[in-house]
Amino acid sequence: MIELLFAPLLIGLMLAAVSGPLGCVVVWGRMAYFGDTLAHSALLGIALGYLLGLSPVIGVIVISSLLAIALALLQRQHMLANDTLLGIIAHGALATGLVIVSLMEGIRVDLMGFLFGDVLASNQSDLLWTLPVAGLILGLLALIWRPLLNITISSDLAKAEGIAVTKIRFVYLTLLACTVAIGMQVVGALLITALLIIPAATARKLASTPEQMALLASGFGGLAVLCGMLLSWYADTPAGPSIVMAATLMFIVVFTLKANPR
Repeated sequence: MIELLFAPLLIGLMLAAVSGPLGCVVVWGRMAYFGDTLAHSALLGIALGYLLGLSPVIGVIVISSLLAIALALLQRQHMLANDTLLGIIAHGALATGLVIVSLMEGIRVDLMGFLFGDVLASNQSDLLWTLPVAGLILGLLALIWRPLLNITISSDLAKAEGIAVTKIRFVYLTLLACTVAIGMQVVGALLITALLIIPAATARKLASTPEQMALLASGFGGLAVLCGMLLSWYADTPAGPSIVMAATLMFIVVFTLKANPR
């Protein structure tokens, strides 16, 4: 059992470590719908990856990164409300991906695996690319962490302090897109936003500093991955939903125990 779970568990824990601090910024900036839009676009990346003969993960990273930049630019327009714009793009990208997949002949695509994750099917080769990507995300996030916090508090104040707000946002959104690509195989494209938000929201009830919240979010995410995978292994439940369910139960427990808001 230990040998079979080693690669999937390590991949899941690395995702938790990455999604913890990234998810904190999503929660602080009220960007949950933004993250959902990126996650929905993952299927379009998968479809284009297959069409171009590339790895689906590369397709997800490319499409999600391009979409993240486009979303950042489109949010400056004032013709449509941001939530309306995000809703159109999210469902449009998901529908387009499904149509492209349905038109591909001779290519078998495991839609359930991509949408809801299948981390227990991960192997050593998946681990070899996941660890460097996750390490790179954490390294770049550490470099932009302080200016990113300033931008989250007030973008105008950050500009006045000489911070390159647009560049920092683009880097962060690209890191978020890469995290979606990693999370696709762990909890699936439709559930990755939950792993970004729920552990961060849980940590928010206990943390007193941004750094403490980021560490706690990673810890709660890692514990959710461990509990969810054990439940999946022993009870034969789907791994992705089991992980998200474990994270949700932790949030309920912490929220109940810390009912008084800060």
